[in-house]
This record gives sequence, structure tokens and C-alpha cells, in this order.
Amino acid sequence: MTALLVALGAAVGAPLRYLTDRFFQARHGPAFPWGTLAVNVTGSLLLGFVLGLRVSPGLTALLGTGFCGALTTYSTFSWETLSLARRGQTAAALGYPLLSITAGLGAAYLGGALAQLVSPPA
Repeated sequence: MTALLVALGAAVGAPLRYLTDRFFQARHGPAFPWGTLAVNVTGSLLLGFVLGLRVSPGLTALLGTGFCGALTTYSTFSWETLSLARRGQTAAALGYPLLSITAGLGAAYLGGALAQLVSPPA
């Protein structure tokens, strides 16, 4: 049952990642990976929120592992960083990982803090 919940979450997260990337590329062009940055930070925020709520294992599998796991992407992040470096965009190649990691960790922390605000005390 858990694997099915993960698959259902992923079935929504992966297409949303693709559509988000297309949205940002259509508006800002392919010079900088704004779409991947957006999904990774948003996924980190949502995962922090879900884990901060301490929901059921099934909901964690659906939203955390499935949806957030498919929405976010470390492999694309890595490839885009290497691509920026190969194109000679040194500042972007150094700044993108720094921005991604800092914003992702900050978003996860914020998500957990927001969960604490909305969840009843234990």
C-alpha cells in the first residue's frame, strides 16, 4: 500500500516539475535554471511542513516521498550547475548551488516552523 501512495504522489509531482520548468523557461529563457530552483525550494518547504506536522506514515509516503520526491530533483540541479560551468558562466555556476542549498534549507526550516504554528500542541 505504501508503494502505491508513493507512486500516486510521484504521478502528480513529476509532471508538475516538468510544467513548472517549462513555465519559467518560457518567461525567462534557458540561461538560468529558475524552474529547478523553484521546484526544489517549494518541495523543501512542503517537505518541512509535512514532516513538521508529524502526519501518518501513509500521508508522509504520499506527500513527502512521492510528491516532494518527484517534484524536486537533485540530478537536474547537478546537471544544470555543470552546464553553467561548461558555458563559462562561472558566477552562476558558483551562485546557483549556494542559492539552491541555502534557500532549500531555509524553506525546509520555515515549513517545519509553519507546521508548528498550525498543529495542536502534543
